[in-house]
Amino acid sequence: MLNRASTYLYRRPRLILALLLGPPMLYMLVVYLGSLVALLVNSFFYLEEFTGLVVRQFTMRTYAQLFSSTNLGIFGRTAGMAMAVTIADAIIAFPLAYYIARYASTRAKTYLYIAVTLPLWSSYLVRVYAWKLILAKEGIVSWFFSLLGLQGVLDWLLSIPAIGGSSLSLSPIGMFIAFSYIWLPYMIVPIVTALERVPKSLLEASGDLGASAAQTFRHVILPLSLPGVVAGSIFTFSLTLGDFIVPQLLGNSRLFIGQAVYSYQGTAGNIPLAAAMTMGPVVIMVAYLLIARRLGAFDAL
Repeated sequence: MLNRASTYLYRRPRLILALLLGPPMLYMLVVYLGSLVALLVNSFFYLEEFTGLVVRQFTMRTYAQLFSSTNLGIFGRTAGMAMAVTIADAIIAFPLAYYIARYASTRAKTYLYIAVTLPLWSSYLVRVYAWKLILAKEGIVSWFFSLLGLQGVLDWLLSIPAIGGSSLSLSPIGMFIAFSYIWLPYMIVPIVTALERVPKSLLEASGDLGASAAQTFRHVILPLSLPGVVAGSIFTFSLTLGDFIVPQLLGNSRLFIGQAVYSYQGTAGNIPLAAAMTMGPVVIMVAYLLIARRLGAFDAL
């Protein structure tokens, strides 16, 4: 019986392909794309303010609410944080990734890979709460500033309206630090992959032609590693864009996209506005991915 079934499948490779790819493709179409389509459809409905019920009629009035000053501020604030975290992670990750790819021995590279990915083994919430304790007024960061006699610098930093707050644990600065730490491994690994693909012969040829180390880095290494940086930025940017836990635990009263969606859907019951707010990051990420594809980022994934 098994031999017949094996022979039957062996003679029909397309059937084998359909059996292997059918379930995951069905899942993607029904669960993943289906949920996005449901969001898109709901975003064209609106909430009747008097009754509090969702009116299932096609309209653009819900999308018009996204252009209010409050919602535009939410989009700008979230995109700005995502971009700042992406730039910071790229600056921090590149030197370490370069050392791992070019100078670390095989044994050291293994240990460094474990060290980079080790935070991902713990709970996301545990890491966020740990940073909340670290950045609190009674935390080690404030104690360190006081020890160095720099408490005035910290107070001045927290007094800046756009980035400050009552403490580091309740301010955009604290959010930025937590986001940069949490998503850093997603930036390091793609950059290492891209740097490992740079042929050593190109570096040797650059040196033979009289280029200095700085010129080689600028004209050879950096352009060839750019796809890895862009690939890492896809993770850091998109994950920051949609996160609501860090802003909820470390932020102040200013909402981010994730918090706004949660508030509109859970507290206010305004599912159409929550769906329309969700489509904003989707549009932003589609544009971002198209740009990343043109820069060759998918080759470094």
